[in-house]
Amino acid sequence: MKEDTPNPPPLSPTRRVLEGVRGLSRRAIGRDPNASPPKVGDWGRPGHLAPEEVNVYEEFQNEVMKRGGDFRETVYCFGEEEGETYTLCRWLRARKFDLAETIKMVEEATVVRSEPRKCNFFPDGRAALGCSPSLFLAHYPQLYPGFAKNGCPFFISKPGLIDINAIECITSVEGIVNFHWHIMCHDFADRLRKAKAANPNFCSFECVCVLDLEHLTASQLNSRTLHIIKEQAFIDSLCFPETMNKMLIINAPSFFSISWALIKGWLDARTANKIEVIASRKSWEARLLELVDVDQLPSDYGGTGPSTAAVFKREASRGDDIKRRLVHLMHVRNSGSHQLTLEAGEIADISVHTRSGSGAKFDVINCKTKVSVADTNVTHKGSGADTDMPSNVTIVKDLKGPGTFKVKASSNSSMFSSDNFLIECVIKDYE
Repeated sequence: MKEDTPNPPPLSPTRRVLEGVRGLSRRAIGRDPNASPPKVGDWGRPGHLAPEEVNVYEEFQNEVMKRGGDFRETVYCFGEEEGETYTLCRWLRARKFDLAETIKMVEEATVVRSEPRKCNFFPDGRAALGCSPSLFLAHYPQLYPGFAKNGCPFFISKPGLIDINAIECITSVEGIVNFHWHIMCHDFADRLRKAKAANPNFCSFECVCVLDLEHLTASQLNSRTLHIIKEQAFIDSLCFPETMNKMLIINAPSFFSISWALIKGWLDARTANKIEVIASRKSWEARLLELVDVDQLPSDYGGTGPSTAAVFKREASRGDDIKRRLVHLMHVRNSGSHQLTLEAGEIADISVHTRSGSGAKFDVINCKTKVSVADTNVTHKGSGADTDMPSNVTIVKDLKGPGTFKVKASSNSSMFSSDNFLIECVIKDYE
């Protein structure tokens, strides 16, 4: 007589949950075997995975569940809102669905995140930079005008307008890196969650970017500027992988266009497919309108939204409860001066930011009465190292308008040396 096959033992509650998740994962992310091969841009995304990729996904899913803690928090760098399948696939795409390399990447990212995590990734941008974020962005122009048609935040960066000499007067490389953690973990993450709240089906936690290279010169790409860009790119590629949905590079100078033809050949097809270099303004305006609704696009980029200049002017006052901010970088060899005008009803504080160890004497003179309203020596007391924050000295407070004033500097060093001083005039209304 044939023995009956014994019934399998009942699954534990944990096992039932895991098996249910596993089945759900296969249905949610696997590709229909009868469907045509995915397009280049769809590779590695939920709904387009080959069977072997689904297997790797499940192994990674198990690893994240097993480890939990800091490892899991690193994976869910933007929170739970993105959803499991999209979050895990984003990390796996970054390492071409190589499980060992993906786990290694998360482990390395967890280590890199450990110190900024102790500071909650710097929720206060001013504390991270050591100066007003709007003062920093005035010399490193970048902004989010709105959202793209696919729901992703829309971002514009203008590296051709970076003023590295001014930046070094107001913050340090460490401050810039800390501020980048603030941007990614608070600013950008909040925009993603806002998009998710507005559209529960939004799961592409990525960004549509415009890199506007107008005014970029080869001399701007010096070691100091490239060091900052490299630090930011390292954080993004390791700790926030696959967050670029599409990048348009516009107004590229000839030296970049020539280099790009070579660089593109080194990229894999999926990455190269995300990046477009468009020379003609007519062409890139038309392409932007395919990606971004006209009201979300600044007027100087072919849309009906506020111009980037207007947004930068507005941002220069955001968060500081001020009317406007005027800034001027003064290169002082022997002496230098800068003139500013206050309207009736305005009151101003004037500060000087510098790394100059020798310093300079600053006078503020009323151009009409020729009377000096301030006489202050400004000298940096720190070491001058990259990790050292610059000095910031207020040379006059509560300067009342109306009137035109000259800020005059006399160097304390020899005529053969030149130092940089950033003049900041913060203007408010007074009653």
